[in-house]
Amino acid sequence: MNNESYVKDKVKEYQPLAVAAGIGSILGSGIIVGLSATITVWQAGMGLTNSQVGVISGSLTFAIAIGSLLAGQITKIFGLIKSFNWLNLVYAIGAAICVFSNGYSMLLLGVIITGLASGADLPISLTVVSHDAPDESTSASLVSSTQIFWQIGVFMSYLCAFIVSKMSGAMGARIVFSLLSIFALITWAWRTFSNKFKIFHEEGEKRIISRDSKRNSNEKVSIKTVFSGDENRKFISFFFSILIFYVCWNLLANTFGQFQTFTLVQAHASQSFATGSGIVLNFISLLATMAFASVAGGKYRNKFFLVGITVQFLAMLGLAMSSHSLWPIVITIGCYNIGNNIAGEAMYKVWTQEAFPIEVRASVQGFINGFSRFCCGIFALITPALVVPSAIRNTMFMFAGIVFISFISGLVMMRLEKKYKVNDF
Repeated sequence: MNNESYVKDKVKEYQPLAVAAGIGSILGSGIIVGLSATITVWQAGMGLTNSQVGVISGSLTFAIAIGSLLAGQITKIFGLIKSFNWLNLVYAIGAAICVFSNGYSMLLLGVIITGLASGADLPISLTVVSHDAPDESTSASLVSSTQIFWQIGVFMSYLCAFIVSKMSGAMGARIVFSLLSIFALITWAWRTFSNKFKIFHEEGEKRIISRDSKRNSNEKVSIKTVFSGDENRKFISFFFSILIFYVCWNLLANTFGQFQTFTLVQAHASQSFATGSGIVLNFISLLATMAFASVAGGKYRNKFFLVGITVQFLAMLGLAMSSHSLWPIVITIGCYNIGNNIAGEAMYKVWTQEAFPIEVRASVQGFINGFSRFCCGIFALITPALVVPSAIRNTMFMFAGIVFISFISGLVMMRLEKKYKVNDF
């Protein structure tokens, strides 16, 4: 059996684990988009002030960031597998508090608990996948496939929010959060009680013990030993290349989502056309993510990345230099959505899981996730000044510059992987 066939067979065998981890991504994007899409419903139904709405929205962003930063510490206290199994129960409790909230304080508490659990779950879930996967190529394919679930979560949240948008009071929002809570409970039960997953975890642990025994070293792997040990130069280079790439990518992805509908409306599109095209463009993003996942464990991965990052750069320049004609803008945004998902978060996840020892992956990825979220939260403070018609042209040129920086960081990361023989292609 050749290597490609072997990887395909192993990906198929371990796919249920990737789905269980990927559902964490559905819940992660679900709480972000779910709150964003229903916050006005909560406000109307519970009589919240504008400042209270701002605090709730901002608290979710920072709770997710803090949860990500604490991911490594959580696995150290409770263990990797227990953390993976039980975080969804915490998420379910937080979402349930939102469902039964009768005022601002209770809703805020529920949002914070849900955000903390969601932020910690993403890096921990990906670490479990790479912990259990039998080899790096299989791990790369499985890890990148979890990004598909993030897009599914965005789509489902918008769809659910649209369906319940006509309900009176806060009932529609409570239904959306009820679905999130139920979904989290099902995921908790599946992760915790699946015999297949227990076997995967045990086999993964045996492989790690066997690998460690071949090192002929009694030194325990930790963040300190990784960044101050004999190979610290390699890991520091990996860390900053990935950090710069992901922060730049996330600033653009997080902020550009706020511009999409606005840009279309500025081009004289109706609100229904703008929101409807948003659903179509989200579907395009899903297809692009699936395309990348199919090559993430193989030799064509870097070529996909170079194409994707180039498309993003050209799309930003196109938006900066385009007229206000509707269809050219729609096409340009569609191209951006393709490039953004070919050379974006899925690549970042794979790089992080490949570059660092299994013992510190949750900590490293959690820090990068959390730091990026904090940057996005701070950047959101100046977002209103960027969306005015007189500033959009310069904003898009600025975004093109951000894409270029992420492009350089990505090239550096690919060279580092080749230099240190991180993968086999």
